[in-house]
Amino acid sequence: MGRFLQVAGLATGLAGLVLQFFITIPASMEAGRGLPGSIVFYFSFFTILTNIGAVLVHMSLLSPAAHAWLPAFAGPRIRAGVAVSITLVFIVYATVLARLWHPHGLFLLCDVLLHYVTPVLFVLWWLTAGADGRTRWADISWWMLYPIAYLAYALARAPFAGEVPYPFLDVARNGAASVALAALAITGLFLVICVVAVPVDHGVAQLRTKANPRRA
Repeated sequence: MGRFLQVAGLATGLAGLVLQFFITIPASMEAGRGLPGSIVFYFSFFTILTNIGAVLVHMSLLSPAAHAWLPAFAGPRIRAGVAVSITLVFIVYATVLARLWHPHGLFLLCDVLLHYVTPVLFVLWWLTAGADGRTRWADISWWMLYPIAYLAYALARAPFAGEVPYPFLDVARNGAASVALAALAITGLFLVICVVAVPVDHGVAQLRTKANPRRA
């Protein structure tokens, strides 16, 4: 089951990312951005970056060649961190962002793949085979660097690009206080997921050991 979920997650993630790229770039250029700006725009979304992380985890574990180039992505810290991050992608999109726009056609397909299908497949894989009880509470401080660094990047880029990847980060429209509150809420949610992930990792590993005592 674990390998099936990995292969399905890798295929779905790659399909979603590649398709999203090839429909986003021309649409972005039609909106007035140049090719370099459109590429930067594509890679400016937390969803895209997190799905890339999930794909790299799957690749590093499925392919010896990829593992040689990306050994860190096969480790328990990165696996759990990506599980936490992609859970955030699912929750924030389903509860907040999905109401803000209504994509059609291929954009809708990519939305479903990258916000719903790949997160579910990755978390199911992590619970089934990826969690091994080796995460530590200290890992949370490393996981937290990702959303904080992303937030800093998105806010720093906004004055130069004249846009933000997510509407709740728009200081010009919403005001600094509203953006700060939204950022604090999402960062707090990320922290809560982190705090849940560590005992879940250990609990799943213990259950797996009891179910397969010969592997202990």
